[in-house]
Amino acid sequence: MKRRTVAGIVVLSVITGGLYTIYWIVKTKSEMNAQGAGIPTAWLILIPMVNIWWTWKFCEGVAHVTKGGMSAGVAFLLLWLLSLIGMAIVQSALNKVARG
Repeated sequence: MKRRTVAGIVVLSVITGGLYTIYWIVKTKSEMNAQGAGIPTAWLILIPMVNIWWTWKFCEGVAHVTKGGMSAGVAFLLLWLLSLIGMAIVQSALNKVARG
């Protein structure tokens, strides 16, 4: 996992109007899949209703990579309800994995 600054994620997402958010999702998905997460292609986010299922699979990947440090349910609620703030909290958990 690549370590990313939480403030940098928030600032870049705001400055780019959310484009960095998409980049973050795709890159972290690839990094988690490299560690055995099994998250499907990010193109599925574009399909209404399927994007909810895809977000759940992404969050299961977070739980897999963090070895339970953040559960899939907590990650899902953070991303779904808090959006940018949730993304920052999830990245903070992923940073702990990156540190080893």
